[in-house]
Amino acid sequence: MLEEEFMDWRQGFHGRARQAGLSAQTLELCASYLRLEPRIHEKQSNQAEFTLTISQYVNRAVPESRIRKGRAQYRANRDLLNRISAKYSVDAQVILAIWGIETNYGATRGDWSVLSALATLAHAGHRASFFEEQLIAALEIIEAGDIAPAAMLGSWAGAMGHGQFIPTSFQQFAVDNDGDGRRDIWGDDPEDGLASIANYLAQHGWQMSRPCRVEVQLPKGFDFERAGLQTKRPVPDWSALGVVAADGAPVPDYGESSVLLPSGARGPAFLTFTNFDVLRTYNRADAYVIAVGCLADRLQGGKPIVKQCPDDLVILKRDEMRELQERLINAGYDTLGADGFFGPNTAKALRSYQKDHGLVADGFGSGAMLDHLRAKTG
Repeated sequence: MLEEEFMDWRQGFHGRARQAGLSAQTLELCASYLRLEPRIHEKQSNQAEFTLTISQYVNRAVPESRIRKGRAQYRANRDLLNRISAKYSVDAQVILAIWGIETNYGATRGDWSVLSALATLAHAGHRASFFEEQLIAALEIIEAGDIAPAAMLGSWAGAMGHGQFIPTSFQQFAVDNDGDGRRDIWGDDPEDGLASIANYLAQHGWQMSRPCRVEVQLPKGFDFERAGLQTKRPVPDWSALGVVAADGAPVPDYGESSVLLPSGARGPAFLTFTNFDVLRTYNRADAYVIAVGCLADRLQGGKPIVKQCPDDLVILKRDEMRELQERLINAGYDTLGADGFFGPNTAKALRSYQKDHGLVADGFGSGAMLDHLRAKTG
């Protein structure tokens, strides 16, 4: 049944691809790669960025072995990284950190057929229209002669090369830094891939020698309604409220900033800055951005995150998050949909519920919060 539905979708996609300007020859060349990969939807529903506490995620993404390997990679590629850093005004350690987290410094660039992965995700599922756009872009890359269909390998989500670019990002930001006439982000030589990462960040407004976030301590009685990336204030305003760095020192004035609680009030807190927003365009998961910043710090001798999430903090799986959303809606707190994905609408509704029921209003949907809703709403 699923296979039949997929074949119906593929027939319709063929027409849409032709309308987008792709040639019949390219579609014929790539036809055998537009196949269904059922395992992909399971991976989409269980991404580590959304199923772990921030402490669990960072400890997994930034182990000591990755820090040691990153320092060795810097020594081996010092001249290249410094040239790219100077050319694009992007810190070498940040380029290195993205390379490390995305592909373990080029060691795991992905072995899925990008065309098959994108076809599967475009057929059905969360953000299907987005993945169809990416599939058309991937076909355009092949039509332009940048790479052959069989060699277009990447992640289960269709991300490619050393920096795991999605196809539209490749089209807009990949560069031929070594001057060989190809924007080769797939090959063993990482130069084009690393320069493409730097160009991407530069084009999105990276501020050289500025952090993306600083771990902070919040004062007793902090108003959690002030937290969230949507609320931006100058650092002196936060300092006046009693926000200090994790070691108790004043936070340097790095400009407009937000208080972020990626695992709620019981986990670590951060002030985020412009570079955090830049990195979120690369990957919108806050946990990912925090991990990149942490690895960049550790590569140059910085300290790890001080506060760890408590062991009993439970992160909801997608079906549990959907239940939480449904229970909030039924209680009169509209999350504007129940899709199982936590976003600003759910956080706003949950924060209102928590405030009305005398709870810590951090807007964080944990296992304990779902248990509370179950007990209150039946």
